[in-house]
Amino acid sequence: MAINRFYSDFDYERYGSPPVRPGEYRDPFQIDRDRIIHSSFFRSLQSKTQVFWSGEYDFYRTRLTHSLEVAQIGRAITHWLLESSDLLSEDFFISSDLVEASCLAHDLGHPPFGHSGEMVLNNLLKDYGGFEGNAQTLKLITDRLFGGQVGMSPSRGFVDSILKYKATWSDWMAGEGKCPKNHFVYDEQKKVLDWVFADTELSSLLPTCDALNQFRSIECQIMDWSDDTAYSLNDLEDSIRAGFLTIPALLSWAEKNEIDSTPESAVGELLKAMQSGKIEGMLGRRIGDNIRATSLKKSDKPSALTSLSNRYQFDLHIDPKIKAECSIYKRLAYEVVFQSASLKQLEYKGKYLLSRLWETLSPLIESSEASELSLLPEKTSKIMQAQGTRQERARVLCDYISDLTDTSASKLYKRLYTPDFGSISELI
Repeated sequence: MAINRFYSDFDYERYGSPPVRPGEYRDPFQIDRDRIIHSSFFRSLQSKTQVFWSGEYDFYRTRLTHSLEVAQIGRAITHWLLESSDLLSEDFFISSDLVEASCLAHDLGHPPFGHSGEMVLNNLLKDYGGFEGNAQTLKLITDRLFGGQVGMSPSRGFVDSILKYKATWSDWMAGEGKCPKNHFVYDEQKKVLDWVFADTELSSLLPTCDALNQFRSIECQIMDWSDDTAYSLNDLEDSIRAGFLTIPALLSWAEKNEIDSTPESAVGELLKAMQSGKIEGMLGRRIGDNIRATSLKKSDKPSALTSLSNRYQFDLHIDPKIKAECSIYKRLAYEVVFQSASLKQLEYKGKYLLSRLWETLSPLIESSEASELSLLPEKTSKIMQAQGTRQERARVLCDYISDLTDTSASKLYKRLYTPDFGSISELI
């Protein structure tokens, strides 16, 4: 395979250092990508909410289709940067396979019912180290995926590419009121951070929660902008098709918030596309604009970090005009669609459903007796019995609930609480 000087053995090293299979023809990042695609956790994203509950209509995006779109955007950005940046060359470039793997994996740890599900689990786990979707993704790839103690044995570059946040739960709690909202990794994941950064003490170089969480590899930055692009544009298309975002609603929102809606503006372009029925074409052009709005610049990160890897030598620069327009679209989706009564009602239902499941199952945290754990699947019950502390058992229960899809969570709820639900076919 061709040599890419951008990466070194440090970036390729695998967590747990498993032996390399004889005759392996893929590089470590291609292996990471392939393992994600063939995992059950990736397939389960097809039944997890993106904006609207999965399964309501065939054309709505789910977490799976969203992740595929993010991956396409991420790969395109790496090709654009190689073509457009003087800082890269044919033997020194950002791996499109690594970025694709990061994009495909970025939502693996998200629970059922979208961000509302994440918020309610974080509240329910407040006495046990919290819950965060990105931290749960990290746990999957370094601990749970494929079993064993090291998950899928991911490469260092791949682990770091999905590490949007480096502040621990304890860091966040100690700085509550000063740190961003629940953006953290679990305290027990400190060992993974130490491995990723070769025991470099991040907190001495980046002393605040915000500084820790803003420090990201170039691949992680590309993944994050790809996610923002898909979220701000493709989710709008679903909202328009579903009838949540109409021309009158868009005009009213723009007028109320004094946002430019002239033909040359971001809102004006969207209005024109809605009026002509050419939404997909307009959003496709916008995705292309967001890709070409990226460029590379040399990083000003601490030298102790930039010396570890070329992945810290560069930052992703985004054209301020495009970035501002992306923010307008994200705000539009949030304020007009996500805050609508219909979606807030669905959000409430998802929160209520997960809260009731936790209420019923959380007493199991206090016991490791097999007979008392019979409400849980056999595999989960055995893992629970093997744990030595309440916190460890709570985390096992959290894993079980967060692994559920919208569909399986709803079925479990009905099985537990609906008297006339529970035929043989419904138990499968």
